[in-house]
Amino acid sequence: MPLGLLAIVGAPNVGKSTLFNRLLGERFSIVEDTPGVTRDRLYGMGEWLTKKFRIVDTGGIEIKNAPFQEEIRAQAQIAMDEADVILFVVDGKIGLTPDDRAVARLLYQSKKPVFLAVNKIDNKDRIPDIYEFYALGLGEPYPVSGSHGIGVGDLLDKIVPLFPEEAEDEYADAIPFCFIGRPNVGKSSLTNSIVGETRVIVKDIAGTTRDSIDTPFEKDGQKYVAIDTAGLIRKGRIYESLDKYSALRALRAIDRAEVAVLVIDAEHGIVDQDRHVIGYALEAHKGIVIVVNKWDAVAKGTQQQDFEKEIRDRFKFLDFAKVVFTSAKTGKGVANILPAILQAHECGSRRIPTSILNQIIQDAQMMNPTPEFNHGRLKVNYASQVSTNPPTFVMFCNDPEFAHFSYTRYLENRLRDSFDFTGTPIRIVYRRKK
Repeated sequence: MPLGLLAIVGAPNVGKSTLFNRLLGERFSIVEDTPGVTRDRLYGMGEWLTKKFRIVDTGGIEIKNAPFQEEIRAQAQIAMDEADVILFVVDGKIGLTPDDRAVARLLYQSKKPVFLAVNKIDNKDRIPDIYEFYALGLGEPYPVSGSHGIGVGDLLDKIVPLFPEEAEDEYADAIPFCFIGRPNVGKSSLTNSIVGETRVIVKDIAGTTRDSIDTPFEKDGQKYVAIDTAGLIRKGRIYESLDKYSALRALRAIDRAEVAVLVIDAEHGIVDQDRHVIGYALEAHKGIVIVVNKWDAVAKGTQQQDFEKEIRDRFKFLDFAKVVFTSAKTGKGVANILPAILQAHECGSRRIPTSILNQIIQDAQMMNPTPEFNHGRLKVNYASQVSTNPPTFVMFCNDPEFAHFSYTRYLENRLRDSFDFTGTPIRIVYRRKK
């Protein structure tokens, strides 16, 4: 099921990006004390009271026709249309401004729940500064400080219950997967080729597919759901309003899928945008399959092993993903996609017996002792697998601060050497032994 979506809107330089980073728990959005720094929507994942949700950081809205204002206004409008809850941020230090009133008038048209956050209220003495914002007519103002985290928890307590409840999985007995990639790489053609009939409009025009389309089908006794998404392009290149809708809906399609199939255009080769596209799926910890489409169009003499080596070199973080070469036009290689998806699903669902898991981890520590890091050495006393899709392992240790990322990578490789985890990421989490 798609995660709940919180859209952060407001005038420029009121602290939206700072609050976005606070909700995200990391510095993801560019923060600079200059109006208009954030122009394109940024997406992130938040969690509160065990409930995960997506967050959209938008550019500021102004009355005057400053540079990019038309694009920023469109982004905010789209975020409001697609969001489940809207967080309207104003500046408590400056006070009520004409820009705030302009944003409020825009929000009057929305039927979504709106919360008014008065930012930069860093101490209780400044609480009276919020009362003038009642004049916006959007209900109770909530005093917060994005920089210090003050009041953010109280605000989330009000927001999170309004996100959609977890619904029963409509495809519980099927494997949902989605094709992701840049526009015009052949995602819709691959969907049609796999299903065996034309269910999606296919034209030789970039960006034909604007919405996500579900296609349930069955193959060799296994049920699947193909979720065909609009092409994702780098956020800095999203200007047309339709493309902005498409990117947001593609994110939701990835949330609903179990396996993400990255489609690369063999004719044009690997580009940096492919890394941005796959980043959405990796952030969501989905199974990954890489499909190189339009192989029939490459120059004669080009070897698949050379192209795959280039993929491995450019996508070192995807060494667990299987690479499939296809031509949706001729049908060659398409039959290999579903087995790769099924393998990613089965590997992502794999559980390791606790006794065997601990033997692997203890042997790994004996073969390669942990390095000194943060004035100490990591010692894993006990390991346990706590979930699947992706397989998630908790390492109970002396101090999580001693865990260096290179040693985490080493433990992951030992697990992959011992068991088949093709097509699925592995999560390793450290907890202090009680």
